[in-house]
Amino acid sequence: MRKSFDGLCGLVSSAMKRQATSGEVFVFLNRSRTHMKLLHWEKGGFVLYYKRLESGTFVAPHVKNGELSWSDLVLMVEGIQVVKSIRKKRFSLL
Repeated sequence: MRKSFDGLCGLVSSAMKRQATSGEVFVFLNRSRTHMKLLHWEKGGFVLYYKRLESGTFVAPHVKNGELSWSDLVLMVEGIQVVKSIRKKRFSLL
């Protein structure tokens, strides 16, 4: 968790083969899952969010194709673990 903007951008481009300025939110967890960094490009520059837990760990949600939904990200940051849920069908352009 020592990397900052440039180091994390390097990881995004080299390891993930993605462009850091795409507007996506990139999630980084340490090995013990007690620290989380979120890297996001906004108009004009990068934003880095950092959260350290005083107790407990982040639960990594199920990731499909390397992508995480916004609702799963919010639940992970807030420490909410959904054991059983039913997702109702919704309209989607994709």
